[in-house]
Amino acid sequence: MVMDIEKKERSAEEYIVEREVLNELRLNEVARKRTYFPKPTLGEQAKEFVRCSVPRVMNILLKWIPVLGWLPHYSFREYAVGDLVSGCSVSIMHLPQGMAYALLAALPPVYGLYSSLFPVLVYFIFGTSRHISIGTFAVISVMIGSVTEELAPDSKFVINGTNGSEIIDIGARDAYRVQIACSLTVLSGIFQILLGVVRFGFVVTYLSEPLVRGYTTGSACHVCVSQLKYLFGVRPARFTGPLALIYTLVDLCRLLLGTHVPELLISLVALFILSVVKEINAYCRQKLPMPIPIELIVVILATLISHFVDLPGKYSISVVGEIPSGLKVPRAPDASVFSQVIGSAFAVAIVGFAICISLGKTFGLKHGYKVDSNQELFALGLSNTIGSFFQCYAVTSSLSRTLVQETTGGKTQVAGMISCVIVLITILKLGALFEDLPKAVLSAIVLVNLKGMFKQFTDVPILWRTNKVDLVVWLVTFTSTILLNLDLGLAVSIAFAMLTVIFRTQLPRYAILGNVPGTDIYLDTDLYQEAKEIPGIKIFRSSTTIYYANVELYLDALQEKSGIDLGKLLTQKKKQETKLKREQDKEKKRLRKEEKKQKKELAKAKKTEVSPELKGPSEGENIDLTENWTSDLKGQVNLAYTHSMSDTDSGMVCQCDESINEELQQIDEEKEIAIIPGTHSIILDISTTSFVDTVTVKSFKNIFRDFAEIDIVIYLTGCQTHVVEQLEAGGFFSDNVPKSRLFATVHDAVLHILQGLEPKDVVLDVCYTTQL
Repeated sequence: MVMDIEKKERSAEEYIVEREVLNELRLNEVARKRTYFPKPTLGEQAKEFVRCSVPRVMNILLKWIPVLGWLPHYSFREYAVGDLVSGCSVSIMHLPQGMAYALLAALPPVYGLYSSLFPVLVYFIFGTSRHISIGTFAVISVMIGSVTEELAPDSKFVINGTNGSEIIDIGARDAYRVQIACSLTVLSGIFQILLGVVRFGFVVTYLSEPLVRGYTTGSACHVCVSQLKYLFGVRPARFTGPLALIYTLVDLCRLLLGTHVPELLISLVALFILSVVKEINAYCRQKLPMPIPIELIVVILATLISHFVDLPGKYSISVVGEIPSGLKVPRAPDASVFSQVIGSAFAVAIVGFAICISLGKTFGLKHGYKVDSNQELFALGLSNTIGSFFQCYAVTSSLSRTLVQETTGGKTQVAGMISCVIVLITILKLGALFEDLPKAVLSAIVLVNLKGMFKQFTDVPILWRTNKVDLVVWLVTFTSTILLNLDLGLAVSIAFAMLTVIFRTQLPRYAILGNVPGTDIYLDTDLYQEAKEIPGIKIFRSSTTIYYANVELYLDALQEKSGIDLGKLLTQKKKQETKLKREQDKEKKRLRKEEKKQKKELAKAKKTEVSPELKGPSEGENIDLTENWTSDLKGQVNLAYTHSMSDTDSGMVCQCDESINEELQQIDEEKEIAIIPGTHSIILDISTTSFVDTVTVKSFKNIFRDFAEIDIVIYLTGCQTHVVEQLEAGGFFSDNVPKSRLFATVHDAVLHILQGLEPKDVVLDVCYTTQL
């Protein structure tokens, strides 16, 4: 039925749709659904995998070694100058940050320089991001430092000194800590390589942005507290496990009276200079060709002052100490500590990759190129694994260095190669010049670089206004990171974030939809005043996927929203059926009793003496056997009536049938009272459902069956193609639930229902031709 449309001029924002009502079967015919070919067998896939050809080999090489794809096409005219300036700028940051972050890892500063060299070379070959700067990072460094200090505390390396005093064998302690850090790093790299090879880069998607930002903010607090001992020149006790940060703060407060004033002054002066110049860099970044390398300037000035004034000798200032020149001979990490660091290694692998890929994708999107998350995972894993053989500890990308590399004109990872050259020269020839560098200056560099992380506290009011669930994730992550250890805090944070996802699917928004007059649009009747329900039809929608964890809640919401208490109706029907059966049994017993009574009366009548005039007709005399007469007052029975007892039984059965019909009619009337008047159809809009499991399929079957028992027809709309296939695989469709109950849209289902009603039943004018 197509309504006449008034001809008039229409604006460009209006259109008219005229088509037939499409159910699933008809839609497949009209749209000519393709037939899926069977997937290749495992043997065929294996054969294809081992097939070798020159193009295939080249594709594999370019995929796993991206440098072969872009380096041959490197444009010196366009990129060389920018990469040179960028590489020099980044190397200037690598030197002080590498030495400073090595202290966070509880390692000698030179190992921070090693970690700024070898991993960068590996990433140059295997990485896909053109702008991120790989190297040491505060959060990863403090995670490694918590492990090295736990497994190699000072108390294990106390030796007897002169005059019976006890001193710490710093050389042996640092050597063992390096072994621990390298073992943790190689395990972390192996985890990342394995995850990259099996294309598991999507795992980072489970670390939401609020989780990562809350975790890095909490880690920044750990970093800050760990540097306070160098800032005040005190030596607090070492604590491990939950609440270690709180215990350390309490101990620091207790030791404040013993603050080493010269070191505090050096720290405050360095903090002031670094903070002021960094603010100038940020304010004038558009005017400066490159940021002022204030960190390197402060390191050089502090080293010169410390050396010529003899700060270590006169004021007992703690300095970096001996920095060996040259590179270490490659050595395999110590496998004996793998079992002790495997948990922390996995946490470092996940956190390092999360930070790296988030920066990589950000700058890739900004400059219009793709960053492969799986290849990034593989590249970062190789950087850590190969670097661990050269006494490097785990690395990731750094936001501050990445920003410098990008803003100073860096276009490719050639900038990273240039920074490696400068770091290598420093390790080989210039390292010894920094032996008198005060550790307080390195601590000041670390603390100033935490400013960006502490700015993340501004996320709290923003999330309060935008999304309170994300705010709870942020706060729980931050709190667990502060109160628990870094690896345990990460585990708790991920578990909580996953629970929020589950809770969101458990608490979706359910709605009864109504038609917006003159359109094929159906909206929530609670939110839109013009959305009107179609009498007799309930349209129900859930805002999330229906699966085993929320399907019971879905059924409860369906009954609540539609006003149909299914359980009550089915129970009531069973009671009525039981009552009806009982009445039928009672009626049958009464009939048998009546029949038995009639037989007794017949037998008694035969024995009774009959009067002469009733003995029989005289010869030639006829008797009208159809004469209707009844027994007299003494109980005598009309014998002529005995042949028609079946008629009596039939009359009684008819009376019984009338009684049954009355009972059934009463059931129908009560059913109509229990259901909202006129409800005859329910449309389930499952367009938001992305998959169905076996529990969901069984539940849908039960919904169709149970509502059919109370004479309500169920329809499905908006089923995605793969959902229909899953329903078919689960045996959902049958003679009772044909595919004709599935419709392309809600409007198709509504029109189908209305077409099946008698004209007098159509009480709402729903447009068959839609004007939008």
